[in-house]
Amino acid sequence: METNERPCGARPRIDSLDWLRGLVMVVMALDHTRDFFGSSGLDPRDVEEPLLFLTRWVTHFCAPVFVFLAGTSAYLYGRKRPDDLRRFLWTRGVWLVVLEWTVVRIGWTFDLLPGFLPMQVIWAIGWSMVALSLLVRMPVAWVGAIGLAVIFGHNALDGVSPEHFGHLGWLWTLVHGFGPLAPMDAPLLPFAAYALIPWVGVIAVGFAFGPVMGLPAPLRRRWLYGLGLATTAAFVALRALGVYGDPAPWAPQPGALATVLSFLNCEKYPPSLLYLLMTLGPSFVVLALLERTSGLLQRPVGRALVTVGRVPLLYYVLHVYLIHAAAIAATAWVGGPLATLWDGFHPIFKGPDAGFHLGVVYAVWIGVVLALYPACRWFAGVKQRRSDWWLSYL
Repeated sequence: METNERPCGARPRIDSLDWLRGLVMVVMALDHTRDFFGSSGLDPRDVEEPLLFLTRWVTHFCAPVFVFLAGTSAYLYGRKRPDDLRRFLWTRGVWLVVLEWTVVRIGWTFDLLPGFLPMQVIWAIGWSMVALSLLVRMPVAWVGAIGLAVIFGHNALDGVSPEHFGHLGWLWTLVHGFGPLAPMDAPLLPFAAYALIPWVGVIAVGFAFGPVMGLPAPLRRRWLYGLGLATTAAFVALRALGVYGDPAPWAPQPGALATVLSFLNCEKYPPSLLYLLMTLGPSFVVLALLERTSGLLQRPVGRALVTVGRVPLLYYVLHVYLIHAAAIAATAWVGGPLATLWDGFHPIFKGPDAGFHLGVVYAVWIGVVLALYPACRWFAGVKQRRSDWWLSYL
């Protein structure tokens, strides 16, 4: 298992997990750059627009891997400090929820007043950690079984709509839906983007995966290959049958490429069983390949990804502010409409005539990642040198 030397008291790291986490963080910035810079008149799930579709599809790996590895990191933390794990999970979870509705929300909206309240990945990870804190006293196998039951079973609830619950329908949207929790013209508009039920299942399975990372290297790689191939095969089989696991079945298209894209076009809001199998399966295989060719970790790009993976929260917060500010500057430079980038709403609500060509999106994405790296490298160094308790929350 790859770890770096640490001063006494500092937290050990597994470089392969940080590499994978860093990779999905970098790819995540592409999706958010597209949110702010791309044209909202185009549908990123349109199978007739393959480049746009694949630009969006490749970022689907980000949230499942990030939440899954949050569970794995919790297991590794608990192995070193078992008596502190439960308290750490719920306090850090509450802290992430607070961050989502303050620092992160302002980054997305550039509005100091709490009008639009997006509930996105940081919010979902926070509540998932709180839920995990209630499970960690159980045997690890039980936690994994609960997580698998949630992941495989939650699509049975797809036919249940908020209307079934009357005035409490907002609560169902919160835990297994997508959309506003209040009328769109309400002065305070919470918007649930990440349904809690499936993400709790993902973090629980990630926690149960933790012991695999403690196995001897050859056995660990066999586990990773087996999990990856089995998970991916399950996705292909269930998707081909089309009987369960995603609310929208695939369909043959006029062209072969469009048909393949239709097959891959799974639902993220909330994340369907097939969406999670499609993204987590290949990620296990990548992790196995990475551990087999560990020299990749020592190359410049590999070291950079490991660095980003060690400071994901800092990277997340900074990248939202930087992309948003860059979008405002670029739109002002070309004389485009600024209102929707500075009106307190999420950038996905900008008008159909706003936004830039996809080539601009990619160029800005690369620039953002390069600009953020010095700050990530500095803070990763701080976390490597010091073991202050508060660094575990950042």
